[in-house]
Amino acid sequence: MSTSESALRTPSLPQGGGFSRKLKAYVALTKPRVIELLLVSTLPTMIFAQRGFPSIGLMVATMVGGAFAAGSAGAFNCYIDRDIDKVMKRTKNRPLVTGEVSPREALIFATVLGMVSILILWFGANGLSALLGLGAIFFYVVIYTLVLKRRTAQNIVWGGAAGCFPVLIAWAAVRDTVEWPAIVLFMVIFLWTPPHYWPLSMKYGEDYRKAEVPMLGAIAGAKVVSVQVVLYAWAMVACSLLMIPVGGAGWVYSVAALLSGAWFLWESHALYNQAQDETVDSKRAMKVFHGSISYLTVLFLALAVDPFVGAPLMGGF
Repeated sequence: MSTSESALRTPSLPQGGGFSRKLKAYVALTKPRVIELLLVSTLPTMIFAQRGFPSIGLMVATMVGGAFAAGSAGAFNCYIDRDIDKVMKRTKNRPLVTGEVSPREALIFATVLGMVSILILWFGANGLSALLGLGAIFFYVVIYTLVLKRRTAQNIVWGGAAGCFPVLIAWAAVRDTVEWPAIVLFMVIFLWTPPHYWPLSMKYGEDYRKAEVPMLGAIAGAKVVSVQVVLYAWAMVACSLLMIPVGGAGWVYSVAALLSGAWFLWESHALYNQAQDETVDSKRAMKVFHGSISYLTVLFLALAVDPFVGAPLMGGF
């Protein structure tokens, strides 16, 4: 997608902001809310892989290294998308749009943060987790942001795979390999991403249309989006239950997966029913969006508790 020179022009840095203002701007570049969500899956996966608590040093290195990797990817995304961020109401206050951080500063910051993240994972965990961290950055920055985002409505499906890497990093940090339970968890988050993000894109459809970004919620009607949300939700819940025979999950995880999955399916079908009746609104879409976060949080909290309560129901690793 071509971008005019004027679209890339960044306002001058506000005067008198001080160190605190600048620091907050750099933190904002990392998309801290996204990092929080990614870390929700990291520590529980480490605990489950260890069947107990890993060493403090390993947990800290993996969490910090993973957070820095995600922050680097977020900062690169802000640098690349600064032209469309100007157009969208949801992103108009990002630091590169307001001028609190210059494009050159953002690029250097993203690069350094990414390098530091790989070093932390390499020396604090192991080489495999570091390589997976590098893969996560590459996937989000190149595959999603540069290749898919502005070209296809399937952008968040395949590009969203970058958000699945934390479970692979966590598993590799503990066991120095990637096994089937980690792949199942990867697929759970992969299938979770569309029903998480597409309802949000329904609310901000006008923003995406202005920026010419073909998010499904912006280019397709609510009826089409709601069908996709329901299909992915069913696939996600089914995949989550594979942790019982494949991952050696016990009753805590199993009960949480069943109950939280049933609840999220109910919310997804409610969105679908309203969409088919043409009565759906942004409030219902955002309820599914926020519900998806609650679902994932409950699922991974149960994953963290599971090794300490009872034995695996089936199989194991």
